[in-house]
Amino acid sequence: MHTTIEGDVDDQGNIRPREPVTLAPGSRVLVTVLDPAGPDTALLSEAALAEDWQRPEEDAAWSRLNRE
Repeated sequence: MHTTIEGDVDDQGNIRPREPVTLAPGSRVLVTVLDPAGPDTALLSEAALAEDWQRPEEDAAWSRLNRE
C-alpha cells in the first residue's frame, strides 16, 4: 500500500511532515518536490481539453443550454 504524506522544508532544508508519521525500519520512501507557487493545473490541461471541446459534436450536445 502507498501512503502520501504532505510536508514542508524548513530553513535548513530538512523535510518536516505536517502530521506525525510512524514508519517501520527499512521502509522505502519517494520524495516529490512541488513548486511552491504550484502550476495551475487547469491551464496545463487546457490545450488537450480544447481539442475535444472544440468539435461540432460538442457544440450540438450543449446547444440546448445556449439560449442567449
